[in-house]
Amino acid sequence: MKRAALAAVFLAMANAAPKIARANFGQMPDGAAVEIYTLTNAHGVEARITTYGGRLVSMRVPDRKGAMGNVVLGFDSLEGYLANPAPFFGALVGRYANRIGGARFTLNGVEYKLEKNDGENTLHGGSHGFDKAVWVARELPDGALELTHLSKDGDEGFPGDLTAIVTYRLTDANELRIEYRAATDKTTVLNLTNHAYFNLKGSGDVLGHRLMLNADRYTPVDAGLIPTGELRAVAGTPFDFRKPAAIGARINNGDEQLRLGHGYDHNFVLNGSGLRIAARVEEPSTGRVLEVLTDQPGVQFYTGNFLDGTIHGHGGEVYGRRSAFCLETQHFPDSPNKPDFRSTVLKPGAEYHSMTIFRFFVRR
Repeated sequence: MKRAALAAVFLAMANAAPKIARANFGQMPDGAAVEIYTLTNAHGVEARITTYGGRLVSMRVPDRKGAMGNVVLGFDSLEGYLANPAPFFGALVGRYANRIGGARFTLNGVEYKLEKNDGENTLHGGSHGFDKAVWVARELPDGALELTHLSKDGDEGFPGDLTAIVTYRLTDANELRIEYRAATDKTTVLNLTNHAYFNLKGSGDVLGHRLMLNADRYTPVDAGLIPTGELRAVAGTPFDFRKPAAIGARINNGDEQLRLGHGYDHNFVLNGSGLRIAARVEEPSTGRVLEVLTDQPGVQFYTGNFLDGTIHGHGGEVYGRRSAFCLETQHFPDSPNKPDFRSTVLKPGAEYHSMTIFRFFVRR
C-alpha cells in the first residue's frame, strides 16, 4: 500500500475512534483543581464527566428526529454541585452505595461505627464519601476516561486502605460503559454505583416514561428505608414492572411501601446472573430508549421523590418532584447486616470488579 493511502487509512481510523477532551471545571475550597472530560463518539453522542465525585454531568443523545438533547440532571458549574450535595447528581457513590442500618456493621468480630447522615443510618458512604472526592484522571488510548481514588483506612469509619478505579468508556454503539475495580489491604465492605438522574424527555416529570424491570422480587423496607430482609414477590403489586408500564401508573395508589418511600425508592432483585439487562425505559414523545445492563444482583429504582423545585440545574432548569429517575446498579442495601443477602465483603488479595452499561437508542 502506498504511503498516502496508508496515511488515509490511519486518519480514518483516528477520526472514527471516540474522542476525549479535557477542560477546567473550577476549584475546590481547598484549592484543588477540578477538571471535566468530554467523551464523544462517531455519532455525536456526548458524555461529560468531572473529576469531582466522578460525576456524569451531562449525556447528550438523539431523539427520533435526530435532535440531540441532554438526558441527565446536573449543573453547568462546580459551584452547583458544591451548593447542592444531597441529590448526589451523577456521582460515583462509595464506599457503600445506599443505606447501612444503624450506621454500623460487624466484620470479623469487630464493630465498625459509621456516620449517621440519614436519620439513624448511613447513606452512600457518609457525608464525605466518594462523591465528594476529587478523583485522579487518566486518558486512555481508546478515548476512555480512567478515574482513581484512594480511600484511607478509617475513611468515614470503613476499614482498610482501598483503591478504587472506575473507567468511563463511550462506544460507537451509543453505550456508556462504566467499569469498576477495587482492591484493599484489609478486609472491608464495598458497594459501588453511579447515581445518575435520567429524564429521557429532557425536562418535566418522568411519570409517562415506560419502565421494564427484570425482577420478580424486591426488598421491602421499614420506616427508615432499610430492607426488612424479606425478598417479596412483585406479582400483584405496584412494583411489578416485568412488563413495561408507565412510571406514574401506580405511584400514588396508597401502597404502604410507596408511602414509606414517598414513591419508588426500592431495591429490586434482578433475575439471572452475569452481565444482563436489568431495566429498559422508553420515553414515548421523543422515542428515546435507555437500557441498563449490569452484573450486579440488584438495582435501586428511585423516582426523584425528594426533589422539590428548589434546585435549578442545567440552563436554569427547575428540578421538581419526580423530574428524573435513577437506576442504581448495586448490591442490596444493608447487606453487611443481613447475612442472607449476598456478601459485600472484599478481602486483601481479591479484586472487586463490576460492569454497568447505559445503552441508548431510538424507537421510531
